[in-house]
Parts: sequence; C-alpha cells; structure tokens
Amino acid sequence: MSKIHDNKKVVSSRRSDLYHNRRAVLTTMHGKEVVISPAFRKRLGLRVETPTGLDTDALGTFTGEIARIGTIRETAIAKARLGMTSMGISIGIASEGSYGPHPHIPFIAGGIELMAAVDDDRGIVVCEHLIDDSPVYDHVITAESGDITSFLNRICFPVHAVIVRPHQTDDSDAFIHKGLRTVEALSDAISSAARHSSDNRALVQTDMRAHMNPTRMATVRRLANALSDRLATSCPGCDMPGYGLVDIESGLPCEWCGASSLMILYQVFGCVACDFRERRPRPDGRTHADPSQCPQCNP
Repeated sequence: MSKIHDNKKVVSSRRSDLYHNRRAVLTTMHGKEVVISPAFRKRLGLRVETPTGLDTDALGTFTGEIARIGTIRETAIAKARLGMTSMGISIGIASEGSYGPHPHIPFIAGGIELMAAVDDDRGIVVCEHLIDDSPVYDHVITAESGDITSFLNRICFPVHAVIVRPHQTDDSDAFIHKGLRTVEALSDAISSAARHSSDNRALVQTDMRAHMNPTRMATVRRLANALSDRLATSCPGCDMPGYGLVDIESGLPCEWCGASSLMILYQVFGCVACDFRERRPRPDGRTHADPSQCPQCNP
C-alpha cells in the first residue's frame, strides 16, 4: 500500500528538458495539431508530428456510425499507439472527447475531454482530463419547412458547423450530412433527411468534431497546456515525468455540525510510475462545507 505524504514535506520539480528536441506523433484527422503541437513545443521543446492518412474514425465517431469500444481513456491511448506504429516513433499523443448531459449538473450539457501521452521509452502513460461546463452542443428537430433560426443563432452558426440526419430511420448511418456551414447546404440537407425519415423530420445537431467546433477546439488547447505542464513535472519519489492529480478525498467538515461532508477535503497527487502519493488541501482554501452538502444536516 502506498504511503500518502504531507505536501509540506514534498517538493516536485518542474523541468523543461525532459522531452527537449524529442519527436512525438499526434494522431488526429480533425485538425487538433493546430492547438496541440504548439503547446508541447513551447512548454517541453517536444517536436510533434502529425501523420496523414490515418483513419481515427475507425475507433469511433461522434455520429455513431462506428461505436467507440472502451472508455475515452482506452480510445485515446489506442489512437496514440496507432500513430506511433504508423511512424515508428516511441512517443504518442492523442485526445478523445465525450459530450452529453453534464456529469455533475442536472439538465445542462457538458463534455469530458481527455488527452493521453504514451512514452514507451520510459514505459509510462500520462493522461489529463477536464470537464467542459459550457460546450456548444445542441440539437433541434425540424420539418423541411421549419424555422430553426433561433437554434442557429444559439450555436453561432456558421462558425460552428452542424450535422443533419433523418430523425427516424432504420438505417442509422444513412444520409448523414456533416460539416455544414452554409445556409444553402443546410437547407438541402434538411430536405434530404426529412424525405428519408419516417416522420418527415430532420435532426440537426452541432458537429462536435474539433475542426468544426471552435469552442471544443479551445477546450482541447487548454487540455494540451495542462498535459504538457504535467509532463514537465517530475515525481518527488522517482523523478519520472507526469506527476499530477490522481484522486480526491471527500470529507470537508460541515460549517454547522463539523461532520464530514460530500465536498472535497484533499486533492491527491501521484506518480504514474511508482506508488508515491501526496495529499494537498483544496486549492481554493476553503476549510468548511456548506450544510447542504452534509449528510447529517441535509440527509
């Protein structure tokens, strides 16, 4: 069992030479290199290359024609290894996202983005993730003659592209129109999709591929910065890169009764290679929980 250290006794080092002038492969077919490659080059000096002709959709598509098998972490790692094998490079990077109902807040949309760095020279896999609380992720169902102006304004069309498909059909991948960014193309796609739907209506939804959704691309940029920062941080125990947040501990005391609440008390930082663990207080400095989060005060 790993020992958890007091953060006052722990010093993790920040280094920029761990990957300086090394080659890495970024596996993407949706333009993510525009935001990912500069982040790793600036923070680590890592030279990130992007192969052409790799079909990452084979690992799953947002539109569902090909189901993703496994978790987003497993898919991101598989995607990274696809590029590593293709180019014969021992370091690979890839990201994966999942959008739908917010994982913590009811009735709003949310997204989870995860990025993986696979380093076969050191035998490590380093992952970082974040939750997108305000993605441009929405849909509308419309007849051929319907007015969806308010929907298009809400998602900032045509800056964000859309996908159109039949609302009801037995063939899930039939007549899917992707990457639509003009009113003319959108109108034609709605007409086509409605004709092939059993209820004569079309489903219009945001295209969540990164190169078609600038808001998601900005989230990928933030994640690339976070992962490159993590790769620049060495473990205090074994000096391996990738030291960072690995867990949380709940139990922040209630400000009314002092009992353990559901809120986070500590963040647990750890190594991807050894069992070194470090407990840190909440970064916001909060020392007591709202009673609404206390099982004693709000059962």
